[in-house]
Amino acid sequence: MKQPILVIMAAGMGSRYGGLKQIDPVGPHGEAILDYSLYDARRAGFGTVVFIIKHAIEQEFKATVGARAARAGMDIRYAYQELDKIPAGFALPPERVKPWGTAHAVLCAAEEIGDAPFAVINADDYYGPTCFRLIYDYLSHHTDGSKYAWAMVGFLLGNTVSANGSVSRGVCSIDADGNLDQVTERTRIETCPEGIHYTEDNGTSWTMLPADTIVSMNLWGFTPAFIKEAQVGFRDFLQQGLQTNPLKCEYYLPTVVSDALAAERAEVKVLTSPDKWHGVTYREDKPELMEALRRMAEEGMYPTGPLF
Repeated sequence: MKQPILVIMAAGMGSRYGGLKQIDPVGPHGEAILDYSLYDARRAGFGTVVFIIKHAIEQEFKATVGARAARAGMDIRYAYQELDKIPAGFALPPERVKPWGTAHAVLCAAEEIGDAPFAVINADDYYGPTCFRLIYDYLSHHTDGSKYAWAMVGFLLGNTVSANGSVSRGVCSIDADGNLDQVTERTRIETCPEGIHYTEDNGTSWTMLPADTIVSMNLWGFTPAFIKEAQVGFRDFLQQGLQTNPLKCEYYLPTVVSDALAAERAEVKVLTSPDKWHGVTYREDKPELMEALRRMAEEGMYPTGPLF
């Protein structure tokens, strides 16, 4: 069985944040959020990382995060998510500027992933060390049987909200065996005096969500079969999307997972992390994140000097 590899989606621009969150310094010694993920992944066992970026940020990314990952001794590979990477027979809409989505990002990295099991994360989320140990252990000990043996690391909703605005989270439904039934995307979740709630009608009505609700933070573990599933699904997605919403339709990782679950081709084990998520959805989130990282270093979770 091949050693699991880590795939990091770092091609996004961070529209609400207003800049390249992937390389923005947040640590005491200029580390990006991504550096902490690399540090935690490396000590969990991951030795190979595939960065999915765009050519537009290639030089700056390689000179910063890429250089630090090399110093950590990891095998580094690069893949590029570009709009024109679509199957033969389809035409790119001339006015399209929006990326094709997270599942398309992974498809762009198919050659670098090869036939190894792999974990997928966002570049701009701090996940904590527990999730990398959980997903590495799962991928190291599970292979496909009658169904694909996939996994997801879930987080407690209360550990993932921002005090500075709404967030989008995949709310998970889990069966009695700890497997994923479905993920329902809630695009506007906010804190309120009573706790946490979400709206689907632009704030006309709100529904409360318990703080211990398990949500997806786009941290998945896949066997190589995921690539084939996503390739087939992407063609179906384009057939419909290019007709109904050619400039904004997106192909997401949870879409591939949901389709495989519905067809009973996959089983997705939910591994729950108690760690607090940190991110910079908004620029106002940055001071809180920087303080949290400084405190974690003082408590011994990370070196007090540079990570790499």
